[in-house]
Amino acid sequence: MEHHSASIGVLVVGVGFIAEQHIAAIHADPRSHLAGIVDVDAGRAAVAARANGGVPWWTDLDQALARPEVGACVVCTPNDTHAAIAVAVAAAGHHLLIEKPLATDVPGARVIAAAFAGTGRVLMPAHTHRCYDYARTVKDAVAGLGRPEFVRLAILGGWIWPDWRAWVLDPKRSGGHALHNGVHLLDLVTWWTGERPETVYARGRKQTAAELDIYDYLEMTVGFASGATAVCEMSRGHRPATYAARDVLVVGEEGILTLPWDAEAGTVTDESGTGLLPPGGGNGFALQLGAWLDAIGGAAPLMTPEDGVLAVAMGVAAERSIATGEPVRVADVLAEAAV
Repeated sequence: MEHHSASIGVLVVGVGFIAEQHIAAIHADPRSHLAGIVDVDAGRAAVAARANGGVPWWTDLDQALARPEVGACVVCTPNDTHAAIAVAVAAAGHHLLIEKPLATDVPGARVIAAAFAGTGRVLMPAHTHRCYDYARTVKDAVAGLGRPEFVRLAILGGWIWPDWRAWVLDPKRSGGHALHNGVHLLDLVTWWTGERPETVYARGRKQTAAELDIYDYLEMTVGFASGATAVCEMSRGHRPATYAARDVLVVGEEGILTLPWDAEAGTVTDESGTGLLPPGGGNGFALQLGAWLDAIGGAAPLMTPEDGVLAVAMGVAAERSIATGEPVRVADVLAEAAV
C-alpha cells in the first residue's frame, strides 16, 4: 500500500476496544496511515492486522519501533504499562499520542513528560473528551460568562466492560475508576475554567456489586484557587447497561450555561437574554488525531504533557480522598517523588 510522502506512518500499540476508534481516525486523515500494529497477544495482533488491509504486526515493541516506516505511535495499552512504553517510543524518536491517563501516578507521568522534553517530538495525552462537541462548545462559550463560580458536570452510563476479568476493574492496573474514567471530568472542568485546582474531595460507591475492586460510581468536588467549585458525577454502574446521560451547568459572574445530553438544547443566559448553543457533529477521535497531527506540524498542542501530569494528580487525589474521607491537596500529590 502506497502513501503520499507527507503522510506519517503511525504504529498502534495495543489493539483493544479503544484502538479501533484511533485506527479509524488514522485511516480517515490523509496526513497519516497505519504503519503497523503491536500487541502482546499474537492472535489479537494478527486479526487486527488482517482487518486493516494486512498491515505488519509484531508482539515485540522494540522491533516495531525500529521500522523505518514508523514515525509516530498511538498507545492504547493498560494504564500501568504506559510509562515503560512511552519511554521506549521517546528513545526511538517518534511522536506519541497516548491514551489517558498518562500514567497511574505522578512520578510515572513525570517520567513520560521528561522523556519527551527537548526531543522535538510531540507527546499528547489522549483526553478525547476535549475533542467532543459538547466539551468544545462549553470551552468556546465559557469565556463570555465572566469569571467561573460553579461548574457541574455529570456523565452517567451503564456497564461497558466485557466481563469481570477486564483489567480496568483491577486498581493496580487502571489506577482506579477516578483515574481511568473520572479523569475525563476532572480535566474538563479545569480546562473549561482555566483555574488552578487546589483540592479534590471525592466519594465512591460500588454500584454494580460489592465484589468490585473499584468504585463504579463517583462524586468528585474540585476546589479552585479562585474560589470556584466544580462538582463532577461519573458513573459506569447505572442500569440498564445501555443508559447514557450527560449534563453540564456553568455559572459565571455574568451568565449561565446549560448543556443537557441533547446539545441542540444547550443555552447561554446573560443580561442580553437567552441564546442557543450551536449543535455539534464532529468525530472526537478524528478531531483529536487531527490536533495531534497539527501539533506535529508545528501548531500548539490541544493538550500538553503538563496538562496530562495535572490530570493524573487530580485522579490520584480523588482516589486518595475516597480512601481517607478527607479532601486532598493537588499540590501535595504533585510534589510526590518516585519511591
